[in-house]
Amino acid sequence: MITSGLVVALTGGGAAAWAADRFLVEHVEIADVSEYEAQNSTTDETSSATTEATETTETTEATVTDTSYTDGETSVTVSTVTEGSGDDTVTYYVADVVLSDATTLRSAFAKDQFGENITELTSQIAHDNGAIFAVNGDYYGFRDTGIVIRNGVVYRDEPARAGLVFYTDGTVEVYDETATSAEELLAAGAWNTLSFGPAIVEDGAVVDGIETQEIDTNFGNHSIQGDQPRTAVGVIDENHLVFVVVDGRQEGYSAGVTLTELADIMTGLGATTAYNLDGGGSSTMYFNGKVVNQPSNGGERGTSDILYVAG
Repeated sequence: MITSGLVVALTGGGAAAWAADRFLVEHVEIADVSEYEAQNSTTDETSSATTEATETTETTEATVTDTSYTDGETSVTVSTVTEGSGDDTVTYYVADVVLSDATTLRSAFAKDQFGENITELTSQIAHDNGAIFAVNGDYYGFRDTGIVIRNGVVYRDEPARAGLVFYTDGTVEVYDETATSAEELLAAGAWNTLSFGPAIVEDGAVVDGIETQEIDTNFGNHSIQGDQPRTAVGVIDENHLVFVVVDGRQEGYSAGVTLTELADIMTGLGATTAYNLDGGGSSTMYFNGKVVNQPSNGGERGTSDILYVAG
């Protein structure tokens, strides 16, 4: 999300100090997320689902190949797609994910801390949490707005935009943050929320007007038009998700895609709902101990959070 141009532009005296504090200095609100979740994840439904998933894991033997992972009813299948030629070449990575239980898809924060400007590589966060599969999340730490519920625990309740909510019953939907609250969502069974967007597929169709939408941040609206590296999550059915990471800004290998092109990819994969996550240099897919795509910065860029499936 943060570019070097931001730092260069905001120079001089108090403006530079403000910019550094707002966008670069870590502001830790919760220093031990693991402990915080242990103390606050108290719903019977979540506890029951987590116990069931654990028991399933203990009684089955996981199978892993270079492109797939299976453990009981949970499976991850990763594939690479290349389309076009020359400067129009696009390369993207698809992960078809079937969950034994909705709580099998978890979220993790950089450095196991919650706050602003706390970042770590996707691969490092994934490794620290025993992930077999992971993608970058919504970079919640770049802003102080949005509803942030992760692993059944409320972290932030500052409604601002259209979000995505994963429920413990396996359903997923786009919702208006400003029309509800974190506590209401939690009472309805919310397990994870994402606050970025826009929604690019709803009711099986590409959302109209997505090319004109901008992402609202605390630094103002941010244009995400044109061919860009992208990350998206789509819903095929209850507990059946598809994740796509598109590489971009790499001549002859992958130019990136527009939001409409990303939506077309998602519908082509069978997604009836799809939501755009943080992209650009953040777009990263991790599987079986390594990053499988080629991030546009020539390597991974630090991010504030991931979505993952534990191995």
